[in-house]
Amino acid sequence: MADVGVRRGQSWLLHNVNWTVDDVDRWVVVGPNGAGKTTALSIAATRMFPTMGTVSILGERMGQVDIADLRPRVGFASSSLLRDIPMHEKAADVVMTSAYGVTGRWRESYEAQDRARAHRLLNDWGASSFAERPFASLSEGERKRVLIARALMSDPELLLLDEPGAGLDLAGREELVGMLATFAHKPDSPTLVLVTHHLEEIPPGITHALLLGQGRMVAAGPLDQTLTNQLLCRTFGMNFDVRRIGERWSAVMSQS
Repeated sequence: MADVGVRRGQSWLLHNVNWTVDDVDRWVVVGPNGAGKTTALSIAATRMFPTMGTVSILGERMGQVDIADLRPRVGFASSSLLRDIPMHEKAADVVMTSAYGVTGRWRESYEAQDRARAHRLLNDWGASSFAERPFASLSEGERKRVLIARALMSDPELLLLDEPGAGLDLAGREELVGMLATFAHKPDSPTLVLVTHHLEEIPPGITHALLLGQGRMVAAGPLDQTLTNQLLCRTFGMNFDVRRIGERWSAVMSQS
């Protein structure tokens, strides 16, 4: 992203964002509500065009490429997709339909290898036991796993996860963080970018962070250079004590 901005009415959702993600990177986007995190991810997912600036994704310039050709190369998991997924659809079909870029079974036909891949991905994310259950019957944590498996169905080169830990209890969050850590550490995994409000949700294996506050970049770079008391204070408008234990991070309000 080069000088990217998104304007709605008189308000800038993003302004002057300059952000480069290399193919071997694992990024987290951190910031408060309304900081522009989901907007930035939506642009990267080719689901939103910027008002200003230029965006290149996987070597293709937005506005100069057929989005229908580019979109299958980008896996995207977000709660915003829930409104498009038929609640009666089986979990396995929710995953499999991503091969055609649709969110429900219609008249398209699938090969045995499509169904096998969908079940393999569900198994990889600990979701095989509810593959045949309706999506509506799944818990929040189960739906998160299905959406991640769905995002990987097209074998993307870039995987974007919008708040994958949101709404999960402690056990569910920690289980998902462990799965994401395993995924992030695999050298053959696609480039990964995830959005979160909470440092505790950053899985081991994440290498870089983009900090956004009020639609503007506060910092971007390696975790140990960006997740600092000073930069998080500028991002959230509050003093923090940032702590790192091994590969995990946390932040509490400073008492000083």
